[in-house]
Amino acid sequence: MLQRITPNLWFDTQAEEAAAFYVSIFPDSRIVATTHYTDAGPREAGMVLTVEFELSGQRFTAINGGPEFTFDEAISLLVNCESQDEIDYYWERLLSDGGQEGPCGWLKDRYGLSWQVAPAGIEELFSDADPARAARAMRAMRTMRKFDVAALRAAADGVAAS
Repeated sequence: MLQRITPNLWFDTQAEEAAAFYVSIFPDSRIVATTHYTDAGPREAGMVLTVEFELSGQRFTAINGGPEFTFDEAISLLVNCESQDEIDYYWERLLSDGGQEGPCGWLKDRYGLSWQVAPAGIEELFSDADPARAARAMRAMRTMRKFDVAALRAAADGVAAS
């Protein structure tokens, strides 16, 4: 079945490199198709135009559209992680070779694309029926770069950090 909505990621010339990078990080991922510019332009004939790829079953298209547009934090991709080990894995891999840490589980990869690497179900901590518990979890999160699940839960429970 055709995916109804496919995120289209705009690169200057790194679409193929970026798609290969992302596919190398996520399990069950693959390059689906690559197209090239023709003599009709606007870029050099033979240059990669688009790379269609899947990350864990989610389809994306990367396009070598030129230097006119770059990524910013107005959009990010969320990686829901089942464990601290998964958080650590994705955090380190996405930051490799020039990425930048951000607050509250956000980072920018080497291409400038924003990601949030977060524990699955984190929203439950922030919407806890006990407002004091939710506030403690939120305050703890705001001090973090990479999420520390144990520290978030301890803060929510009112346990002092050690």
